[in-house]
Order: sequence, then structure tokens, then C-alpha cells
Amino acid sequence: MRHSMRFVDLGIILLYLIAITAFGAHFRKGQSTLRDYFLGGRSAPWWAIALSIVSAETSTLTIVGTPGLSFAGNLGFLQIVFGYLLARVVISLVFLPHYFRGEMFTAYELMRRRFGERIRRVTASIFLVTRALAEGVRVFAVSLVVSIVLGTGEVASIVLIVCLTLFYTFEGGMTAVIWTDVAQMCLYVLGAGVSLAVILAHIPGGAAHVAAVAGAAGKLRIFDFGFSPSMQFFSRTYSFWAGLVGGCFLTMASHGTDQLMVQRLLSARDLRQSRLALFASWLVIFVQFSLFLAIGIALFVYYREAHLVTPRALDRIYPEFVWRHLPVGIAGLVTAAILAAAMANLSAALNSLASTTVLDFARTFRPRTDAASLRLARAMTVVWGVLLVAIGMLARQWGSVLESGLSIASVTLGLLLGVFLLGVLTTRVGQWAAVIGLIAGLSAILYVRSFTPIAWTWWVLIGSAVTFSVGYAASFLPFDTPETA
Repeated sequence: MRHSMRFVDLGIILLYLIAITAFGAHFRKGQSTLRDYFLGGRSAPWWAIALSIVSAETSTLTIVGTPGLSFAGNLGFLQIVFGYLLARVVISLVFLPHYFRGEMFTAYELMRRRFGERIRRVTASIFLVTRALAEGVRVFAVSLVVSIVLGTGEVASIVLIVCLTLFYTFEGGMTAVIWTDVAQMCLYVLGAGVSLAVILAHIPGGAAHVAAVAGAAGKLRIFDFGFSPSMQFFSRTYSFWAGLVGGCFLTMASHGTDQLMVQRLLSARDLRQSRLALFASWLVIFVQFSLFLAIGIALFVYYREAHLVTPRALDRIYPEFVWRHLPVGIAGLVTAAILAAAMANLSAALNSLASTTVLDFARTFRPRTDAASLRLARAMTVVWGVLLVAIGMLARQWGSVLESGLSIASVTLGLLLGVFLLGVLTTRVGQWAAVIGLIAGLSAILYVRSFTPIAWTWWVLIGSAVTFSVGYAASFLPFDTPETA
């Protein structure tokens, strides 16, 4: 009986994938210029942009990876979210006013204005490499879900999900990205809520019993205020200080300098709406992380009391429970929600990678007509889709999907943040000093990553601090002169 009911769930998943792909593709009719394709014509309301930011910030890595963190540990991951809020204050005051002076399509146009074309291309290159690697991890994350449901294997699953997402992103551009993000984020949060309710229903005593068992096991602990001047202090990934400071710098870099996020903020109608979207997204993020961590704790109690064997890869624990234990129909809906999160984030990555490639590198030979420019933009979207399939296949060897994605970004985002801060906080630093700062920051972070036990939550702080301080010091050298393009 259970086997035959799987066809109902598979039917729901198939219908959803067809519907969301058609929904995104129908926005093609509104795409006539690069402003439409890459900024959605700046017509989306702030609340839709806020939900789109959340979708890009978390997506499948949250759904698949976060329950595994609390299953194995506690609620300490929430400490990073407080750093997210502090970062939004800084971005709102320091970065956004610069982005809304004139019309910008990418974050790296600000670097061209401040330092010149060379730094613009260096920072855009860092984004392309970082985003492609991090997105490859996310593509692999959703392949875990698809392979569980369809039994297709991870490689075939990667190809399937990229092709579907590529189709509507190719057609609808940023407008399709934002509105499919809204629909898909609402679906996967709803699915998570239903999942938590079903898990609690499987446990005698429900939420109260889960709280009692989890509390006794130390699972409900959030804050770790431990402080020590030794290297051990910096090796703890989820302490309050690592979360507040590390989370702040990570978000300042990702939301202030990464085109994936900046493109959404630039899509707002004006500076005020961009700020509203940024702060509203934090409230949703806090609720969302709390929900998925609660699912992991509930699964810990469920597995413990049912004497079940824990999956070898904790990233599989939530999707396996959904597919094997949720009621027919509900399992299909929640699985579709997980796929929705992946497609939402992937579509945004494809659009932002294409926008940076076209606007920051192809600008000098970009076609003059709007129609030709759109053809080039869509061609680059396809190219990046193929590259992400390849990276997703490689990402199968990289460990925990959530921590892999965050640690990859942490290597290079500090460099971007450091040079952006040089640009907006100083006037004497020229492009050669900025280049020297970038080289020093990269050297420092590669050393930290390879030869020290310092946790990834500190990497952005270290990279940005070294980039900024060395770049500023280099500005006193006689060959460095500020220039504005």
C-alpha cells in the first residue's frame, strides 16, 4: 500500500515542478532591456525582495544541513543570526547609499567608480569563482533529496534540477527569480512547519517530552559565552563571539558585496524600500533557522526513542524522514518544497553570474541594441548552468553541505569586504594599494585555512581586516594615487 501511494507523492512533485517552471517562464513577456532582465525593472515591492533575500540566504543548505547540526549538537548555530542583524545595520548605513547614487546593475560598478576598471574586474572575478563554487555545493545538496525520492543517483539528479531551473531563469530573468522565490519560500517554510508537527505527533508526549529529553541532553543550549585568549577560542565554530563578530562580517560581505544579494537590493524601487527589504529579511531568517533547528532536535528525540539507526550522512536525515514517514500527499508536498528552495536559489545564482559576466566583463564589446544584449545575457545564463552542473558533481566529495557552502564563501568574501570598505571609508587609497591589500588578504586567509585550527566563522573578519589594513598602509607608497573612473 505504501509503495503504491508513492505515486501520489511523485505526482504532486511532478505537478509542482511543471507549475513553478511555467510560472517563472511566463515573465518572459516583460523582458525587453537589461534593466528588466537583471533588475526586474525595479518594480518588485520590498516585501517580495525580502522573501527573495531569505530564499537566497538559506535555501536547500538550510533545509538539508541545519537539522543535522542540531541533531548532532545544539541550538548554537542561532548565535550567528545575531551577527546577521548587526551586519544589516552596517550595510544599510554604509553600502546602500552608495549603490543608489545613480543606476547600478552590479555591485562591482561601485568599484569601477572608486578605483577604476582593474579593481572592478578583480572583485567581479572573485565573486564569480566564489559564487560558482558555493552554488555547486547547493546543487549537490538538492541532488541528495532527488536521489532519495527518485532513486536516480546524484549525477542525474544534479542535471535534472539545473535544467528545470535554467529554463525559467533563461526566460524570465530577475522578475522570475524574485516571484518564484516568494512562492517557493512560502512553500518550503510551510512544509517545514508541517514536518515538525508530524515528527512531534510520532513522539509520545509531543513537544513537552521533546523539550524535556532535549534539555537533559544539552540540546537546547544556544549561547556559549566562553572566552579564552588561546587558539582554542578561535577554533570553536559556534560560540557567541564567533557568531556575533563572524556572522556580522560574513553577512556584511555576502549582502554588501556579493552580487547574488546586492542584485536583489538594487532591484528595489528606492533606498528606503531596499532598507525595508533588508531588515524584514532578518526577521524571517531568525524564524526560519529556529524552525529547522527545532526539526533536528525533534528528530534526535525520535531516533533515540525509536532506536533507529542514524544515517551515516546527517545531511540526509531530514529528507529521509520526510519521504519515509510523512503521510501520503504531505510527503510529496514537503519534498516539492525542498526542491523549490533549491530552484529558487539556483535561479538567482544563474542570473547574478550572468549579470556580472555580461556587465563587468563583456561591457566593452556588448551589443548596442537591447535585443542583442538580451541574447547575450541569456547565452551566459546557459553557460553558467553547464558549469554549475560540473561543480555540483565535484562537490559530492566536500563533506557537510551547509558548512562546505559557508566555508567556501568565507575564504574570499573577506577580500571583497576589505576592498569595498577601502572604497567607501577612505579617499586616499588608489587601485594599486587596493591590489596589494587583496593579495595580502588572500595570503593571510589561505594560511589560516591551511595551517591553523581557526574556525571558518572568523575567516571573513581576518581576510577583510588584513585586506583593509595592508591596503590602507600601501596607500602611503609613492606609486599609489587615488583615481575615480
